[in-house]
Amino acid sequence: MSEAALRVSMGQKMLAEFLGSALLLATVIGSGIMGETLAGGNVALALLGNTLATGAMLVVLILIFGPVSGAHFNPAVSLVFLMRGELAPSAFLPYLACQITGAIAGVWAAHVMFDLPVIQESLKHREGMAQLFSEGVATFGLVLTILGCVMRAPAAVPYAVGLYITAAYWFTASTSFANPAVTLARSLSDTFAGIAPAGVPGFIAAQIAGALLALMVARVLWPRR
Repeated sequence: MSEAALRVSMGQKMLAEFLGSALLLATVIGSGIMGETLAGGNVALALLGNTLATGAMLVVLILIFGPVSGAHFNPAVSLVFLMRGELAPSAFLPYLACQITGAIAGVWAAHVMFDLPVIQESLKHREGMAQLFSEGVATFGLVLTILGCVMRAPAAVPYAVGLYITAAYWFTASTSFANPAVTLARSLSDTFAGIAPAGVPGFIAAQIAGALLALMVARVLWPRR
């Protein structure tokens, strides 16, 4: 660990996780609203705008907050790093709290920016085995991407994650939430990127399962000394 990393306080890490999660969700929700507004009913065009904005923002957020907190913004990622011994147990719950509250704050910020009611509940149903399997696959691929880059090409993490999510928006039926905090926060927005609360528990369970499977596969592919 570098001298600079040692100087990062827990407060700085928590702030980075909060801000990163907030900006990520403001991008996901805001670009969904903008895309749907401008696409004139063309759902593919709206999704493309949502996709490109989210992938690009992930690159930026990981570049600026990675040196501070590791730029998890994702409880599934934090769980994996906890199990790898790369996140202190004392930091796990604070990370989760910041990720979830930051994500919700980002959703509310997007609503304010587009002059919508701040408090909402999504009516967009995303349920069924295809959706759940998609979330397992999406999270498996995301975590495997992160771990593979961490082991072999750490500088590539921001770009690899941004590109993976950009692709996964289109090759998964669920449009790749791949993040429990994102899933929970998106249930609070009745907009293009929302998910009805009834679908949240299944999505989160599939995401955790996918993340744990990726951790097991990574241990085989990239064993650590």
